[in-house]
Amino acid sequence: MLSYRHGFHAGNFADVLKHLVQVEILTYLQKKDKPLDYIDTHAGAGLYRLRDALAAKNCEYANGIGRLLPGDPGLPALRPYLKQVLAHNPAGPLQVYPGSPAIACGMLRPQDKAWLYELHPSDVEQLRRACSGRNVYIRDEDGFKGLAALLPTPSRRALVLIDPPYELKQDYQRVVDALKLIHRKMPTATVALWYPVVERRRIDQLEQQIIASGIRRVEQFELGICADTDGHGMTASGMIVVNPPWTLKATMDELLPSLARLLSEDGREYLRIQTLVGE
Repeated sequence: MLSYRHGFHAGNFADVLKHLVQVEILTYLQKKDKPLDYIDTHAGAGLYRLRDALAAKNCEYANGIGRLLPGDPGLPALRPYLKQVLAHNPAGPLQVYPGSPAIACGMLRPQDKAWLYELHPSDVEQLRRACSGRNVYIRDEDGFKGLAALLPTPSRRALVLIDPPYELKQDYQRVVDALKLIHRKMPTATVALWYPVVERRRIDQLEQQIIASGIRRVEQFELGICADTDGHGMTASGMIVVNPPWTLKATMDELLPSLARLLSEDGREYLRIQTLVGE
């Protein structure tokens, strides 16, 4: 079990991986002029001030985005992601970290739409202030349930980001059910599922359920800061991507080893890159 309120962990190593993958997918999908729908099932507050109480409690950003900015970490493949973070820090020093909805809204074109779901009352209010716009639809609803009504989108092109807090054990089953629902209602959608590694056994079970689901074209990218442990705490996190851009694996092959060394606690590489299910 993990209590993962976005604000406590803004800008940490898990956010770096999640938002790097998000930016890579959106950049690829926007190479076509056709409209695109971005769907965020657990949007959070949108923007996080790193000196505020939540983010400052553990200062997890210091060992995440704080190791990449300020300055250039010398990893060109990181630049599209870092550009999105810097856009929210125009004065220079790192003060604000954009969550996934803020990053997506910053990348929206006039023909695109964003659908942002969040249940936490205070986060919803912050989300409305951070991410309002003509083509942005904010819903204080359960994002898992919202998918059933929203899909398929009229555009027939979508990125669905699923990153629940995993506070309940049922969340591991709910994400599998959500993947099956999306596959049934809109099989061409790209889906990016975030997961934490707290108990490796749960991730092994998650992978086996996805393999057995009948969903094809699934890639997995995992970034850790230390070896798996039986103790408490997140040692790694990962992204499982359904219908990934063909360029994504090559980018991660190039980038993740260096990023893993840079962000790990001991300079070693803790990562996984694999095709979970083929064509």
